[in-house]
Amino acid sequence: MKIREIMALAPVIPVLTVESLEHAAPLAQALVAGGLRVLEVTLRTEVALEAIRAMRKAAPEAIVGAGTLTRPEDFARAAAVGAQFGVTPGLTPELLAAARQTAFPLLPGIMSPTELIAARLAGFDALKFFPAEPAGGVSMLSAFAGPFADVIFCPTGGITRESAPRYLQLTNVACVGGSWVTPAAAMRNGNWARIEELARDAATLGRRAS
Repeated sequence: MKIREIMALAPVIPVLTVESLEHAAPLAQALVAGGLRVLEVTLRTEVALEAIRAMRKAAPEAIVGAGTLTRPEDFARAAAVGAQFGVTPGLTPELLAAARQTAFPLLPGIMSPTELIAARLAGFDALKFFPAEPAGGVSMLSAFAGPFADVIFCPTGGITRESAPRYLQLTNVACVGGSWVTPAAAMRNGNWARIEELARDAATLGRRAS
């Protein structure tokens, strides 16, 4: 699938930090049951790569990607465990070269107009806006819509259940990334019913006002 197709599957992409490998399968199943099929596993823990493999096996209908790709070698490692897309917090020439050698689609991160122009010149018109809240949030994305009308965004970073609808009302926002769907306490306690409930709520957020 192309990255725009993946972004269109759900209004919220859960940004997941998996600390325990045994949580991977039930977490993926709970999120999918709640209506969120696109899952981003950040490469911030020792078990992150194996968690991607476990999630794909436990929830075949999910689209599981690798986030926090910050080094060229991360792309090959993510591809080896079956990642279906990649997400970076920024885009450098080295990361771009690695992305072009990898089969899965990339959602590269940008923060400024200069970074946006560079990413678009590299062939990307679907971008992660990160860190969304510190970088200007809804106001910044609204300003981008004029000169960069062909670009769509997945803002991530500091977005909450309360602020997500404001982003999703923007015509240049396809989805948002957030971690509120998987609270630390629910993850730690294996409260998958609570996570499914939060996912079901998040899956209803994509309706723009007419």
